[in-house]
Amino acid sequence: MARGDVYVIRHEATISTAITFIQLKAGANYGFEILEAGLTQKGSTTSASESIALVRKTAAATVTLGAIGTHVFLLNTGAPNPDLSLGTSATGVIGTAEGTDGDVVLKEGFNVLNGWQHIPIPEDRIQCKVGEIIALKFLTAPASQLWQAWLKIREL
Repeated sequence: MARGDVYVIRHEATISTAITFIQLKAGANYGFEILEAGLTQKGSTTSASESIALVRKTAAATVTLGAIGTHVFLLNTGAPNPDLSLGTSATGVIGTAEGTDGDVVLKEGFNVLNGWQHIPIPEDRIQCKVGEIIALKFLTAPASQLWQAWLKIREL
């Protein structure tokens, strides 16, 4: 873990409910900024509209533990383990209990055939300070699909 290291957190799952897909909790030493977020699906050949959001959490969702090498990967030559807080109420995937949502900092619609990708200019990057939680989440139930999602972050 070192300032400036870049990681991707990704997961693939069949989802058909309003649910937290990926949740990140900044660790004790570094915050992070979101460099990129994306979502795509495998299976539908029919045009349909869905929406996805980045939400600050005031209480964490209960999630499956995010594992280094399974969900969390280093993208540069830095430290292989991020400062992210890993755990079932911290960094992980697929919420089983939603916790409490705070501000919806980004909500966008997309066509499932095209997928969704958010690459903000530096001035618009969403940042989380030490201990804060943010989630990539479906606010309303999407069509049942095999969805693939990722968040690329840089530790600050």
